[in-house]
Amino acid sequence: MNFQALATPAGGLGSVVADALVVVVPADGQAAVGDQALDAAVSGAVKSGDFERKAGRTLYLHGVEGLKSARVVLSASKDGSAKAFRSAVSQALALLKGRSVKHLAVALAGDAWTAAHAEALALAVEQAGYVYRHTKPSAEAVAMPAKVSLVTDKSGLAQARQGLAQGQAIASGVGFARELANRPANVCTPTFLGDEAKRLGKEFGLDVQVLDRKAIEKLGMGSFLSVTNGSEEPPRFIVMQYRGAGKKDAPVVLVGKGITFDTGGISIKPAAEMDEMKFDMGGAASVFGTMRAVGEIKPKVNVVGIVPACENMPSGRATKPGDVVTSMSGQTIEILNTDAEGRLILCDALTYAERFKPAAVVDIATLTGACVIALGHHHAGLFSPDDALADELIAASRRADDPCWRMPLDEEYDEALKSNFADMANVGSRAGGAITAAKFLQRYTKAFPWAHLDVAGVAYKGGANKGSTGRPVGLLTHFVLSRAGRKA
Repeated sequence: MNFQALATPAGGLGSVVADALVVVVPADGQAAVGDQALDAAVSGAVKSGDFERKAGRTLYLHGVEGLKSARVVLSASKDGSAKAFRSAVSQALALLKGRSVKHLAVALAGDAWTAAHAEALALAVEQAGYVYRHTKPSAEAVAMPAKVSLVTDKSGLAQARQGLAQGQAIASGVGFARELANRPANVCTPTFLGDEAKRLGKEFGLDVQVLDRKAIEKLGMGSFLSVTNGSEEPPRFIVMQYRGAGKKDAPVVLVGKGITFDTGGISIKPAAEMDEMKFDMGGAASVFGTMRAVGEIKPKVNVVGIVPACENMPSGRATKPGDVVTSMSGQTIEILNTDAEGRLILCDALTYAERFKPAAVVDIATLTGACVIALGHHHAGLFSPDDALADELIAASRRADDPCWRMPLDEEYDEALKSNFADMANVGSRAGGAITAAKFLQRYTKAFPWAHLDVAGVAYKGGANKGSTGRPVGLLTHFVLSRAGRKA
């Protein structure tokens, strides 16, 4: 798809030549569109009761006299923010679905464009056009415009182009993450993820290492290996490096949980909705998507993506409740529940991250159902003992419209992980389960600034709309870009 910034013609929006023109009209006020024919159309629609300037309202107009675009969609946004604009564009795209629109033009009435609006446009179009078809060839592809033009005055062209380019890269990363997570577990295996990392490396110039079981054993990752013991699928430990800054510049490290299917192991899950456990590699998918976006944007910062990938299956070789394993750090773990496996693969990956002497490490995982109970499906859970790092991530989440909420990490929660037979247990009581999971991971992060994102409630949807969301690729990409900007 070709995105472009288009200067408003001398004759105004009425002179824009496109198959469809979407005009986003902020609901808070009566700002004129600035084009005589369009203003008359808006005024007439409001007077007739066909259109209200209330958030979420849309109106389709065809063949309006004085307009060169055959189709016009009016879409009211809550306010002039990029977030509200994205929602309004999504509503307009839904109204245009099924119509022959090869060139779509989008304009914002009554407010100034920012790069954030341009980025929001690219993301709205990506979301509207995504259809999973890999194992469902009967699914109809959504007909999307070949060209999308953001109409703005000449002074805003450079900013619009920058925002569109960044938005396209993030949208591609989100789409890539969704595609990986949506594939069934018999397709998206640890080996498949390793191959995808190599392909990504060739396309975007990333240095990629994919370690097999023998190499993982050599590293002493006993905790990671304890999860994969029951599976016939071989594990993979994937390391992707993007080098956009100097060799001596400390990298940002992103660690994604890559459980390609989670039965719970010997502590087996109930059958209902177990199919959704193919999404348990949502954290890994977001790291892949972010590395793709970063590879396209090419910011001046070093980034490392780490993905421990395996299945969690029951068998005669599977780890049992009560077993004690030794992590790469040398700390021992009593495994009380084999369904608390994400932390067991992440802890060894966090230890491995030390070798990069990172400026910051963020791990991303569909880690606990407890986080879904606490925050629902809107906010990801953010845990960090580092106030500055937490503030950075929250700011990035706001810029990306990819929200997270900071959760506590008080030392009192650590008491729940005491064990009589090892340095720690892998679970505590049900109370505060998302927090004790984060406290477990914190024991492996003393060497660097660290944050944990529990994305169990936001990485995918269940039910009739089952599928990956691609979150939090937007948050992570904006965090990486903020690090590049801070250095500059």
